[in-house]
Amino acid sequence: MSTHSEKMAARPIKLTKRTGKASSQDLPDIAKSMVREHRGTLDWVGMNSIALPIQFEDSLKGIQQINAKAQICVNLNNPQVKGIHMSRLYLVLTEFSQNQVLTAKTMRTFLLKILESHEDISDKAKLVLKFDYLINQPALISGYEGWKAYPSQISAEVNEGKVNLEAFVEVPYSSTCPCSAALARQLLQQAFAKDFSDQQTISKDEVEHWLRSEKGSSATPHSQRSAAKVAIKLRPEQDAFELSQLIQVIESTLATPVQTAVKREDEQEFARLNGENMMFCEDASRRLKAVLNRSDYIDFWLKVEHYESLHAHDAVAVATKGIEGGYQPYLNPMS
Repeated sequence: MSTHSEKMAARPIKLTKRTGKASSQDLPDIAKSMVREHRGTLDWVGMNSIALPIQFEDSLKGIQQINAKAQICVNLNNPQVKGIHMSRLYLVLTEFSQNQVLTAKTMRTFLLKILESHEDISDKAKLVLKFDYLINQPALISGYEGWKAYPSQISAEVNEGKVNLEAFVEVPYSSTCPCSAALARQLLQQAFAKDFSDQQTISKDEVEHWLRSEKGSSATPHSQRSAAKVAIKLRPEQDAFELSQLIQVIESTLATPVQTAVKREDEQEFARLNGENMMFCEDASRRLKAVLNRSDYIDFWLKVEHYESLHAHDAVAVATKGIEGGYQPYLNPMS
């Protein structure tokens, strides 16, 4: 029995047209009649920020509804032609969003159809979809839950018949500075020694009382919201996108993802996790690189940014899988 996504993927891309007062044959075509001042090829021509509701198939969560901003473009390799078929791109794209579930397979098919519609002037095409991927995440302890938005992007490019696909996600997390923590511990040790300098022995109750008082937090390490930005090259044979799986890998590796619903017990657990996972940006990026290296992704690129609370600047680290030539992500030429 065929699935819902298979049925939708099998539908052909067919443009529908409503009856107007004048046919296109009766209207002037300036692209054909206007004298060209300059001739030449163009790397990319197309449209940015097209509002597009679309159904997206996730490898773990199945079919999800997303609201995307689309970029679609082709190259112009015929210097004699004034422009591309802009309206044709738009109409084929909107028809695709209405009748197809977005998978790696349907995205490839769509781009090849775009090239067919521009076969006399283009040999490259590109589609980029940007959206916030909403996932309902549970609290750490309390059992409450809330929605978290992950800035995401899916990109595809066809060049000389070969289609390359890429997925990108940004995951926010918390980072506590190991150096700051060591300095804070030294200040606490000094404060403790000063407060009990006149005592030869100290009871367990006295120590616990001191630690639970404000004196026990007279020095604290600095933490900051941080972001892990990861792009992966998709395998040619895959179909559903592994976006939520990638998010899970990133969050479990760093162990301190930002929270949604938070009660006091959740906040305390969050403090514990930060204490157990103090990291510089170098530590975070190496953690992610080690885990992604063990995956079966063709290639990956990651960027870690710590939005410093101590400094007025940010700390940044970048890593790739290490394939010769280096992976440069963001198939996004017009942004």
